[in-house]
Amino acid sequence: MKTFTNIKIIGVDHGYGNIKTASQCFPTGVISSDTEPPIPQDLLVYNGRYYLIGAGHKEFIADKFEDEDYYVLTLAAIAYELKKENLTQASVFIAAGLPLTWIGSQKEHFKEYLLKNKTVDFTFRNTDYHIEIAGADVFPQGYAAIFDKLTDMNGITMMCDIGNGTMNLMKIVNHKPDLKNMFTEKFGTHQCTLAVRESMMRTHHVNIDDAIITDILCTGTANINEKYLETIISAVKEYTKGIFDRLKARDYDPESMNLYVTGGGGCLIKNFADIDRVTVNEDICANAKGFEFMAYQKMVRGRYDVLK
Repeated sequence: MKTFTNIKIIGVDHGYGNIKTASQCFPTGVISSDTEPPIPQDLLVYNGRYYLIGAGHKEFIADKFEDEDYYVLTLAAIAYELKKENLTQASVFIAAGLPLTWIGSQKEHFKEYLLKNKTVDFTFRNTDYHIEIAGADVFPQGYAAIFDKLTDMNGITMMCDIGNGTMNLMKIVNHKPDLKNMFTEKFGTHQCTLAVRESMMRTHHVNIDDAIITDILCTGTANINEKYLETIISAVKEYTKGIFDRLKARDYDPESMNLYVTGGGGCLIKNFADIDRVTVNEDICANAKGFEFMAYQKMVRGRYDVLK
C-alpha cells in the first residue's frame, strides 16, 4: 500500500488462482450464503450476505466483472492491507490489472465494476470497515511487474508472465515495450494441474490431491511414491515444454534474447527448464506492487480527476 496525501493506493492482482496485494496472497475462492456459516473462518459480511473468502475454487471466467465474486474478493484484499496499518476507515484508490491483450476491451468495464459504490461498509474477520472508493485504474499484467526494471533490460528481452489462468508475453527492445509483440494465451498453471491429473489417472488410475501437485510445481519434488513422482514430473516437464513452444511461436529465440519470467508459474521455469539467459522473479506479489507504483506515479503527476 502506498499513500498520497490522504489516499491509500492499494494494488490488487485479481488472479484466477490467487488474489495478491503488495503484502498478501490468498486463494481466489468465495462461497456466499444468506446465513452465517458454522465455521466463520475468513468471513466477510457485505450487503446482508456472508462470504467465506478463500473457500472453494472459482472457475475461469474471461470477464471478471460478470458477477459479484471479484468485487467481494477486492474488499477482502483492501481489508488485509488496511489491517497492516491498523486502519478501519480510509479513502482508497484501487490499482488493478488485466491481461495484456484484454485490457483494451475490458479496462473501462472493470473500472466501472470496481467503482460501482462510492462508499462501502463491510465486516471482515470480525472487524468493521468503512471505506471511500476515491478512484480506480487498470494496468497491464506482466508489464506492471517489470515497469521499474526496464532500464536494466538491454538488448531484447521476452517478458513471460505465467499466472494460474493465462500467460502474458511481451517483447522488450532496449528498455522499451514492443506493442506490436504482446500476447495473452490461456496457458497457466491451472492447465498444468489438469494435465497432471489426466496423466495420473491414465497411468495409475488415481486422483492426486492438488496440494501435492502444487508442492511439486513449487519445489520440484514431494514426499510421495516414486512412481507417482516420476509421472507427475514427466507431465510437468511436458507442459513446461509447451510454454517454450508458445514462446518460440511468438519469435522468442533463446540464443539471442533474454527471458524474464514473472508470476506464480515462474516455478515451472525454475524447477523444470534448462535454459540460459533467464531471470525468474519469484515475488508472486510483483504485479500488485507494480500496479501501486504505476498508480502512484500517475497520481503524483496529477493524472487523476479525484485529486482535482
